[in-house]
Amino acid sequence: MKESLMGAAAITAALRRREAAGPGLIPFLTGCFPDPQRFADLLPKISACAEVLEIGIPFSDPMADGLSIQRSSQIALENGASLARILACLSAARDSLSCPIVLMSYYNPLLAYGLEELVRDASAAGVCGFIVPDLPLEECAQFGELLAAGDLALIQLVTPVTPDSRIDRLAAASSGFLYAVTMTGTTGKKLQVDQVTAYLDRLRGHTDLPVCAGFGIQERAQVELLRGHADAVIVGSALIDVILRGDDPLLFLRSLREAKELG
Repeated sequence: MKESLMGAAAITAALRRREAAGPGLIPFLTGCFPDPQRFADLLPKISACAEVLEIGIPFSDPMADGLSIQRSSQIALENGASLARILACLSAARDSLSCPIVLMSYYNPLLAYGLEELVRDASAAGVCGFIVPDLPLEECAQFGELLAAGDLALIQLVTPVTPDSRIDRLAAASSGFLYAVTMTGTTGKKLQVDQVTAYLDRLRGHTDLPVCAGFGIQERAQVELLRGHADAVIVGSALIDVILRGDDPLLFLRSLREAKELG
């Protein structure tokens, strides 16, 4: 990764550099999807279009994921995806990546790998942080301490129904950025931006970290409407759909940037 900073600091710095130009991009790729070679080919290309790149660890019971990401996980698992293999791909690609890498995983694969070994191997592969959607705040101390000791981020998620008192606790426990889930339910539904701007503004009053909006981002008009409300948008299901259709993911990601950047 072409970044002098590492870990949580690298994530925050990458997002801050984008501030004046509007919301940054955090694309989501399922690890080893559609197959390990294609995944390896996509990594440097997608990272060049991103402030931060989120890599999902395929899991057989992805409770927060909609149909598109579930399908990508199934395909990846059928093609031999594993946490170890994804880390090996990231390690091999490390010098060609141009943004910080964050892993999104449910907790079981991390426990099965071994938490201490995971922190060591993830750091060696250039990973800067983790998002673990099924690891509640009350149970994250052990993993959070291991990550902090390795200078890696544990990024916490908040939702539109999270009470202010809990937002304060989640924001204090988060590093890198605060992940603002924009709707209840699973990924894949289209976001109605006018319904979340007040929520995002409220979150920005609870933290000095970048606030990044995820779930339902599909088009540039949405990104533009989030200017001044979110520091970055996380684009998962829509990007996976582009890859599933055989369309060009780079053209799609570039279309989410401002028009002046597309020429």
